[in-house]
Amino acid sequence: MTKQERIELEAAAFRNLVSHLSSRKDVQNIDLMTLAGFCRNCLAKWYKAAADDMDIPMSIDQAREAIYGMPYADWKDKYQKDATPAQQKAFEDSQKQSGS
Repeated sequence: MTKQERIELEAAAFRNLVSHLSSRKDVQNIDLMTLAGFCRNCLAKWYKAAADDMDIPMSIDQAREAIYGMPYADWKDKYQKDATPAQQKAFEDSQKQSGS
């Protein structure tokens, strides 16, 4: 595999991940953090960091919009729910297990 092929495969996998997360608005970020240790906000921060590394001008708001498919404030208003006590406890327990 060439370097360019690897880059294209990684980009396709990333697009599929973002698309999948976009189709699963029912999955809350706290659940992603609890189960996988990352969420949509993490992806946005990694996206922004990659832009910074490549000297591509991008704000965190632009990065979030690329990941959420809309302005972050709109996504929060439409889809984000308050964490339930059970979700909060599961998240806290997962942080203890991971040493974070």
